[in-house]
Amino acid sequence: MATKTKYETTLTLPSDREILMTRKFEAPREVVWDTLTDPDLIPRWWGFARDVTEVKKMDVRPGGEWQYITRTSGGEVVDFHGTYREVKRPEKLVYTFLFGDMEPGEGFVEITLIEHGGVTELRDRGVFNSKQERDAVIATGMELGARETYERLAELLAERVG
Repeated sequence: MATKTKYETTLTLPSDREILMTRKFEAPREVVWDTLTDPDLIPRWWGFARDVTEVKKMDVRPGGEWQYITRTSGGEVVDFHGTYREVKRPEKLVYTFLFGDMEPGEGFVEITLIEHGGVTELRDRGVFNSKQERDAVIATGMELGARETYERLAELLAERVG
């Protein structure tokens, strides 16, 4: 997919158990936050454009559950789900992230939003139970999916701040 917006998604591996993705968006962080946490907007930016995502649950509060079902263009159905651990609007969201039959454990995702002059940097830090689990997630092609997801999010944000 060709990049259409100004910023790129970067991916680094800060430790054996982490993936850190960063991306800047030309939108105030409140708008980014609202877009990330609105169940009606998730299907417009989550995952690959060729797939269809349905939000089954999205209770954005500590202890609240979330679940998205994605139907891939290849006919696969993937269940993404977890529990919110920390919700600090509009700057930080921490939740468990499981898909398929992935075993629960100590892993989590931490989303941090930092705004500078109308541009919001999103830091998406995934912490996994082990290096093997992290590497297995990378092997699924998640980097390509994350890049397209954040490109789609950038396009939706541009539309919303218009």
